[in-house]
Amino acid sequence: MTSSNSSERLFESLLAMQNEYQMSLPPVAKWNPELNGDLDMRIDREGRWFYQGGELKRPAMVKMFSSILKREGDDYFLITPVEKWRIQVDVAPFVMVAMRQEEESGVSGVVLTTNVGNDVLIGRENPFWIDTELEATPLPMVMVRDALPGVLSRNVFYELVELCQPIAQASGDGDEQWGFDSAGQTFSIGSVV
Repeated sequence: MTSSNSSERLFESLLAMQNEYQMSLPPVAKWNPELNGDLDMRIDREGRWFYQGGELKRPAMVKMFSSILKREGDDYFLITPVEKWRIQVDVAPFVMVAMRQEEESGVSGVVLTTNVGNDVLIGRENPFWIDTELEATPLPMVMVRDALPGVLSRNVFYELVELCQPIAQASGDGDEQWGFDSAGQTFSIGSVV
């Protein structure tokens, strides 16, 4: 058994909870209706949902809409078996608002909580990366589910940075690569000058 597989087995309860949440969601990946058009709905950089210019403030409504969200390429859609509406997403549909570290048998796992309340264990299924294309400044991201990313809030990223250690020397320029381990995987946050 590889150390990666044994690390994942250590976090079976967390992964089971994450899978249970995903199984409770509508099967949007199986739905392929024709595009109805563009809906005047937007998710801003902070994970706030707006419809026709007004913010949706009811958490239950935001959670329901996030459960029928689908991504195709760079476009995001609200989808049902018979309707498909394109919406605008400024950066990512989810914002990671809390972080905790779990440990089992000496292996650590970083668990992030989304703005709609579900937990994501950073690992092979839900990788972390630094995106350098969406905005002028690099963004810390994690894959939440089904090609739907989440951006880490500033506070959560700072908490994550506190876990980081040098992981490798960058090529020739003297910068060290820094990163953290989660569920048997190592993730880089980049170099430190």
